[in-house]
Amino acid sequence: MTRGAIFLLAVWVLVGQTPSKSLVGTVLGFRPESAEVEIRPDSGDPVIAKFTADTVSQRVAPGERDLKKAVSIKVTDLASGDRVLVTLDPGTGEVRRIVVMPAGDIAKRNEADRLDWQKRGVAGIVSAKASNRITVKARTLTGEVETVVTVDEHTGFKRYAPDSVKFSDGKVSKLAEVSIGDQLRARGAKSDDGLKVSAQEIVFGTFIVKAGTITIVNPESKEITVKELGTNRPLKVFLTPDSQIKQMPSFPATMGGMGRGMPPGSGPANSRSGQPPVEGRGGMRGGPPGGGFDINQMIERMPGVTLEDLKPGSTVVVSSTKGAKSDQLTAIMLLSNADMLIQMASMMSGGSRGGTGAAAMGGSGGM
Repeated sequence: MTRGAIFLLAVWVLVGQTPSKSLVGTVLGFRPESAEVEIRPDSGDPVIAKFTADTVSQRVAPGERDLKKAVSIKVTDLASGDRVLVTLDPGTGEVRRIVVMPAGDIAKRNEADRLDWQKRGVAGIVSAKASNRITVKARTLTGEVETVVTVDEHTGFKRYAPDSVKFSDGKVSKLAEVSIGDQLRARGAKSDDGLKVSAQEIVFGTFIVKAGTITIVNPESKEITVKELGTNRPLKVFLTPDSQIKQMPSFPATMGGMGRGMPPGSGPANSRSGQPPVEGRGGMRGGPPGGGFDINQMIERMPGVTLEDLKPGSTVVVSSTKGAKSDQLTAIMLLSNADMLIQMASMMSGGSRGGTGAAAMGGSGGM
């Protein structure tokens, strides 16, 4: 279940009550001396709300659908990063009710979910569809691996939304909407060899991978400008709290420069999620079916960095959902210092003009 989704289930308890204003967001800070909480709504500017003696404060576990199982808490239990549904009194703006999903609980749930997707999941590019079977291909350094995903009437489908890195923004979908070339992730019962999966859940979408050199870093607007590899066109990359930023370690200069590792003509390539749909992250990752070296797992182990760590001149690879504008994208994952990865991907694609390094990474199922 996606973060914040549980709060939508709380709507029914508000029906029939006095009209009030509700918002869903993230706790930025708690001020015990004034009994105030600062919240960043999912849409809109931060707000400061005040608790009273009549405020109802409750905690609910991630994934819990029954609000009757919510437990009372003290408002002083609030912490930065907690997800909350806040109901405000329309007259005073004071907090009438707050339902909390603790950030620590979300992190534990997300980690368990990530490990389960890694254990029971497969990922790749859709290469064929027939009846209730979907064939996906994943490229590893040891060769291409093909997996057959079987679906039934109980399989859940979800498709990523354009220009969004949030799994929670995805739309309920169906088998008929899965297309050849889509990036697909399936979780379910796997065969012993990992080449067959009876899917319980499928997430899919059309992704692009871009590579280039940073020319401008704008911390205020949370965006960078990249000179796109192969075209030299400026590309704006927007970074959100859900964007994942990683940095590759430096490799010896003898490994070669980016100009030799990437042929011209870099462009979009169909390429997770929660980020599987792990809450708070986007993109697709996980071990390749049938074994073999997986670039995704290599990237997963790389250290995370912040926007402030990105510098002009650094080579980056960015994955994103396909949006409305070709010169703008919202990053699911951004990998900096990526010269070596581009070379590796170029070798995997055979180094031909028809298979760029970016395209090869799209085929890996991670970027």
